[in-house]
Amino acid sequence: MAGASAKVVAMLLSVLATYGFAAGVVYTNDWLPAKATWYGQPNGAGPDDNGGACGFKNTNQYPFMSMTSCGNEPLFQDGKGCGACYQIRCTNNPSCSGQPRTVIITDMNYYPVARYHFDLSGTAFGAMARPGLNDQLRHAGIIDIQFRRVPCYHRGLYVNFHVEAGSNPVYLAVLVEFANKDGTVVQLDVMESLPSGKPTRVWTPMRRSWGSIWRLDANHRLQGPFSLRMVSESGQTVIAHQVIPANWRANTNYGSKVQFR
Repeated sequence: MAGASAKVVAMLLSVLATYGFAAGVVYTNDWLPAKATWYGQPNGAGPDDNGGACGFKNTNQYPFMSMTSCGNEPLFQDGKGCGACYQIRCTNNPSCSGQPRTVIITDMNYYPVARYHFDLSGTAFGAMARPGLNDQLRHAGIIDIQFRRVPCYHRGLYVNFHVEAGSNPVYLAVLVEFANKDGTVVQLDVMESLPSGKPTRVWTPMRRSWGSIWRLDANHRLQGPFSLRMVSESGQTVIAHQVIPANWRANTNYGSKVQFR
């Protein structure tokens, strides 16, 4: 069993090294110490526009439900940690319930508060409180918490691709959201089509623009439909075949029928 675990870790490190990413917080049953603050409205999702530095939209709605957080460098990782899920809990304040709550990294905050710093939405911060003491806990300011990495389960959802505003025939920017398990995507590749609409069978790597948004700056007019190939942090590969149609539009969602398992 130990040998199998070592092989899994070695494979993960190999994948991360291949795509040039440093490993973030790994999955563990152990609780790690951190500091927590909150921002935005007391019962909000953080930013006033329900967005954040990851590029996710409508973080006040399912599956985020305002249970969101900024991550500092080891958590946000310049966008590589966007979409990761963590359980958090607090126990050393009279208002704390001690019960774990799950949050998703959707934003960034690099202020040097602690080695691990969760700058939570008001909703997520208050969710750690005992019943009726949400506001009292929020008044505590900076608090000590414990956290651990957990898989993401966006029940009923497939991976969604949002073609970002500004995309045009020679520039394609795509937001990837609702990825299960790791919650993160470490590489996104695109396959164009021939004028006939048949796939070219050639994968072109996209590069991270910011957060969970990937971009391709082409030297030719891009030809849809587009297939997208995603690689997760744990090395799983999922392909959404011709998910973006030939007559695609910027600032538009294109839902897939694929999901990480």
